[in-house]
Amino acid sequence: MVETTRTSSVTPTTFGRVTVLVADNGGVLPYGNSVVVRGSERTLVIDPSLALGPDTVAADLVFLSHGHEDHIAGLRHFDAPTYAHHLDVAAVSSLDAMVAQFGLPPHVRDEAVRNLHEEYGIPRRRDGVIGVADGHVFELGDVTATVVHLPGHTPGHCGVLVEPDGFFYVGDIDLTSFGPMYGDVHSSADDFLTSIDRAAATEARWYGTFHQKGVISGADEFRERLGEYRAKLFERERRLLEFLDEPRTLAEIVAHRLVYRPHVSAPYVEPIEQRVAEQHLERLVEAGDVAASPEGTFARTV
Repeated sequence: MVETTRTSSVTPTTFGRVTVLVADNGGVLPYGNSVVVRGSERTLVIDPSLALGPDTVAADLVFLSHGHEDHIAGLRHFDAPTYAHHLDVAAVSSLDAMVAQFGLPPHVRDEAVRNLHEEYGIPRRRDGVIGVADGHVFELGDVTATVVHLPGHTPGHCGVLVEPDGFFYVGDIDLTSFGPMYGDVHSSADDFLTSIDRAAATEARWYGTFHQKGVISGADEFRERLGEYRAKLFERERRLLEFLDEPRTLAEIVAHRLVYRPHVSAPYVEPIEQRVAEQHLERLVEAGDVAASPEGTFARTV
């Protein structure tokens, strides 16, 4: 049964014993759609977003799918045990560690820390975050919520499978037309592909994303959209191969852009483009489709 009500900043929509708090803008950055799992004994909140207020929802436990600002901005409203995968605990616990993973140039790193502190309300330091591993089960009474490690976006990125309701929250495997994002210092395109395959193999009734695609009903529909999302990664690789019809330097590839459109201008664009380009070059060189020269250029061999 799906029910929808309305509050001032979010629209709570229920899927069995799971409630998705849909942000007013549908979950477009910098907002997102938080998930509430209500068991007979305890309530778990997943990814408290910037859309939440101090009285939006109460929680006995909080789980963070990963250490990015849009997924933890609402954490300031909760005084409850807080969990994250152990590989992302550092980013959740320290604003400096979170920003460091973005790979920003040193001259803008301090400004980014200050902006996230002031605009998202994220403290410089948060102690007591509890690290968990794949398969950790939150016992909520008549409901369980099982952590599903889905790395790639970040090393510790996770989903949560709620049973017996059959709701699978997949976090930032968000199904947007933008495609998978693996532009952090420790992101991995290969891990992202493995995680997409794991998500596709997970049976559920509903599949929830953090951003604007919201909740998908039915495994067939989810897998179709997931396939289209996965294809975006290979489309970037195809465009890179086309660009390497002559020897190119990494700087030229970064300027050519695989991720963002040419008009997008922000301090994070170049670091993300470089990290994405490096990963695709590594994949293509390993496959024998691209050769690297001693001079530091790359050209396709196929």
